[in-house]
Amino acid sequence: MQNPFRLILILNTHFKILGIDGVILLFKRIFYQNKVIKIRVKGYSHPLFLRNNTSDITVFYQIFLKKSYAVNYRIEPKVIIDCGANIGLSCIFYKIRFPNAVIYAIEPETSNFNLMLRNTESSNNIICIKGGIWNKQTNLTIDNDPLGNWGFKVNEVSYSNKNTIPGISIPYLMDKYNFNKIDILKIDIEGSEKELFESNFKNWLPKTKVLLIELHDGLRKGASSSFFKAISNYNYSMIKKNENLIFHIE
Repeated sequence: MQNPFRLILILNTHFKILGIDGVILLFKRIFYQNKVIKIRVKGYSHPLFLRNNTSDITVFYQIFLKKSYAVNYRIEPKVIIDCGANIGLSCIFYKIRFPNAVIYAIEPETSNFNLMLRNTESSNNIICIKGGIWNKQTNLTIDNDPLGNWGFKVNEVSYSNKNTIPGISIPYLMDKYNFNKIDILKIDIEGSEKELFESNFKNWLPKTKVLLIELHDGLRKGASSSFFKAISNYNYSMIKKNENLIFHIE
């Protein structure tokens, strides 16, 4: 049984940061085990759906309690790309923060993607795209050893079948959706940053104003070195918040 003093402390934290919605979330977590729970957050009229006892809860806490993406972006963005959008919580954070921006949300895994569609269905400025970000148009498969619902590693393959997903390049997105600047680029792609920054970045990286990235050397050896080699070609300032590095590219 939960220590009552600890429970009071947790309850107080939820209320301070999320208000009554935080209290409701906590009680639903306790009493609705292994179910999809419905909650609300301030500033977003549509309910959010989280799979209880999965990484959905951890991701929600990272974004809305620890405020991992709440930094000074120094701009009023028009275009945001969310690479590794999971169930759409980061997109919703950005929609609340920047209601006039168009957000392109890319997620490779089917169950995450479907829940993202559900969480963002009332938002016509969040465009959900199923696939994995890569350095070119290609085919990918999802690793058989997933990290729970937290994230899924992908690998490039030379074939296409019912189990492959599209590998999507950033230039493809820019061409398809007709934009030539990226105001905010958020990257959390479970090691695929290694391939993303190995090649074909010079036609989009200098057009990016703010880049927010979580690096995953533990999942793909060389991910950090690939990224820092690419970004060293440009002038930038950097800050760190929680797991994320935030770059303002000049």
